[in-house]
Amino acid sequence: MFDPAQYGPVFQPLLDQERLNSLGPGTPNDKAFPLLQALSVEQAFLPRPVKDVGMAKCCLAGLWLYHDYLEESHRVSQSVSTSTGSYWHGIMHRREPDSWNSKYWFDRVGQHPVFPDLCEAAKNLAERDSPLPETRFLLEQKRWDPHRFVDLCEASRTGKSRAENLCRTIQLREWQLLFDYCYRQAVGM
Repeated sequence: MFDPAQYGPVFQPLLDQERLNSLGPGTPNDKAFPLLQALSVEQAFLPRPVKDVGMAKCCLAGLWLYHDYLEESHRVSQSVSTSTGSYWHGIMHRREPDSWNSKYWFDRVGQHPVFPDLCEAAKNLAERDSPLPETRFLLEQKRWDPHRFVDLCEASRTGKSRAENLCRTIQLREWQLLFDYCYRQAVGM
């Protein structure tokens, strides 16, 4: 399971309180703002050295997003021209909400290394939830389909589906998997 302590003393205070983010923009966490603003690639990963600056920036984009600072997250993720930078960018637009733009960025992601674990996690979470026709794909898909998840989030956010809590829980697991992947790549674990 996701353990904030494994990400070091700088990240831990920003991760200690689990956040079940809104499917929309959310409300920025004012308490986290000073800590987020003070983050730098050079200091955030201490005591570990950074081996991949792009992945380190992806961690920062993810943290801004986790605390509902979409504009700041967007600025950072847009500066990382990789599949993973596009992934954070796609999540941000999904929450903005701008489904079309989110799908555009997910097209640039391709098949990301976290997709198999995310597909399995979503299936497990959907199995525990009350089944709905629109969530059935989560139980049946063999590969993660970010476009279908964007559509499900949009339907839930606008009241056309009763799967909001499931979507928010999957979104949290997605965030955790992607942040962990970025962190490990950033420090060469």
